[in-house]
Amino acid sequence: MSERANASVIPFKVEDEPDDDMAEQGSIENPAERLQLSEAVRMAEAIIFASAEPVSEKQLAARLPEGVNIAAAMADLQEIYAKRGVNLVRVGDAWAFRTAGDLAFLMSRDSVQQRKLSRAALEVLAIIAYHQPVTRAEIEDIRGVETSKGTLDTLLETEWVRMRGRRRTPGRPVTYGTTDAFLDHFALEEIRDLPGMEELKGAGLLSTRMPANFSMPVPPADPDALAEDEDALTDIDLEELGLLTPRVTEE
Repeated sequence: MSERANASVIPFKVEDEPDDDMAEQGSIENPAERLQLSEAVRMAEAIIFASAEPVSEKQLAARLPEGVNIAAAMADLQEIYAKRGVNLVRVGDAWAFRTAGDLAFLMSRDSVQQRKLSRAALEVLAIIAYHQPVTRAEIEDIRGVETSKGTLDTLLETEWVRMRGRRRTPGRPVTYGTTDAFLDHFALEEIRDLPGMEELKGAGLLSTRMPANFSMPVPPADPDALAEDEDALTDIDLEELGLLTPRVTEE
């Protein structure tokens, strides 16, 4: 009998078929592009990690190599940190690293104990968040009671609320809006992620017997954009409001 007849057949394993998504990705991206994106992800990670404040996509674009797909780089970096103790979260148009939500209890001993906002301050904050841009007179009209300057000052000190412009009406009252710090504190990517009517009812924050014509205001898609009847604050306005040191002119 020949040696070929005595030879045993050695089984071998056929590799699994490549995943459709991986195959598609490989057909779209060449190695050079993928390498450039990976390096951009590392650079973005370093920039955001070293920053004490959320880093905007505009700031990232200015510091990363020209032509980098910022959205793709941030999506990759967010996926990398998705299951870690620190997550990459979007804050408005900016990005920041934050402790994973399910591990927040570990930070309780190191957290700063903050005083609670008064009921009046919470009401004013909610009105500003949902109705922005809104003036003090409009806040009082919605609440049905006078709003003290101290309440607004408290919200301004928390940096959750800011003076954003002036209404084009007699007296040119100041308009108020929320900040990125507000989004960051309440874990919101954008202002339109605020809870709607059904969510508030489910949480017991709204009565189930609301008037038939009651409706929730929809916050603006871009809270930084000025309204049609609103002007931006000028240096003169900031000086009048005590937000800018008056310029000294030589006589």
